[in-house]
Amino acid sequence: MKIELAVLGGDGIGPEVVAEGVKVLEVVGKRYGHQFAFKYADFGGISIDRHGEALTDAALEMCRGCGAVLMGAVGGPKWDDPRAPVRPEQGLLKIRKGLGLFANLRPVKVFPMLMGASPLKRELLEGVDFVVVRELTGGLYFGKPKRRWQTRSGWRGVDTLFYTEQEIERILRVGFELAQQRRRKLTSVDKANILETSRLWRQMATDMAAQYPDVELRHILVDACAMRLVQRPAEFDVIVTENMFGDILTDEAAVLTGSMGMLPSASLAGVPRPGQTAFGLYEPIHGTAPDIAGQGIANPLATLLSVAMMLRHSFGLEAEARAVEAAVLKVLEAGYRTRDIMEPRKEELSTVEMGRRVVEGL
Repeated sequence: MKIELAVLGGDGIGPEVVAEGVKVLEVVGKRYGHQFAFKYADFGGISIDRHGEALTDAALEMCRGCGAVLMGAVGGPKWDDPRAPVRPEQGLLKIRKGLGLFANLRPVKVFPMLMGASPLKRELLEGVDFVVVRELTGGLYFGKPKRRWQTRSGWRGVDTLFYTEQEIERILRVGFELAQQRRRKLTSVDKANILETSRLWRQMATDMAAQYPDVELRHILVDACAMRLVQRPAEFDVIVTENMFGDILTDEAAVLTGSMGMLPSASLAGVPRPGQTAFGLYEPIHGTAPDIAGQGIANPLATLLSVAMMLRHSFGLEAEARAVEAAVLKVLEAGYRTRDIMEPRKEELSTVEMGRRVVEGL
């Protein structure tokens, strides 16, 4: 199989961890008889510096012509001025809209050997294995009007929380379909006691549940969900929620695993069903970590687990995906760690060394 992949390294540690993902894909290709062809483009702050925009139309078109996208994080102090007309995050919004990536999947799984890296008690972490499905192209991040303006009484700003029936239906369907493939429990997160969009969301989730009688649907308010994630995280299976809620909750969930460096993600343009594939963008959920960029100490495992998700969801290569995940597990079981998950009596590895150990595990 010949597969063309777009590679957007991004900023900070992005290029460092993405490079390890490319190496793993090359080894997977050799072992399983696939030919991966990589196409590269600037993205984020580096694209602003070189091209004046966070994602050029040419880079977006390159991504459209590939089977999937592997991406690093964007942003950093250099581009943080809130008054700047162009910001790295604009590239994220553009690529999501431009590629129709509406479903963000963020699996949260606690590896037994990393429980000591989490600040939570071990008994709370036993059996934690859930997926957050975050809507990605609607809500506050995209709603109009969105602006700031000055009045006689001072500055004002407005963001609009907007959702259509179609946007809600398709992301809920992703949640229901994934729940059918797992433990058949779906938690729908909203703020239906306050927000009209959430009341619409809850009504639609309730109505759709009749199409999935084998899935147990539970509604929960977002503030209660935030509390339950640290009180009883093992009770969750699939969580589905709107854009901003999902953004916040998944960063909170990173605490369970001990480090954001362990959490992969997939942003899909279709519903992930058994035997079907969907175009997707794959990235670790962590940021650019400018304080450690260039030091070779970033954790590449979230990127490598994102590569496994790519193999599974965009190319239907289940055996290859499982092989990558098994290689990551083997490395952790052997006691190898990067600085963010380092524990006593373990061996600390650099970014490249950790990537090499996973490659050897393949």
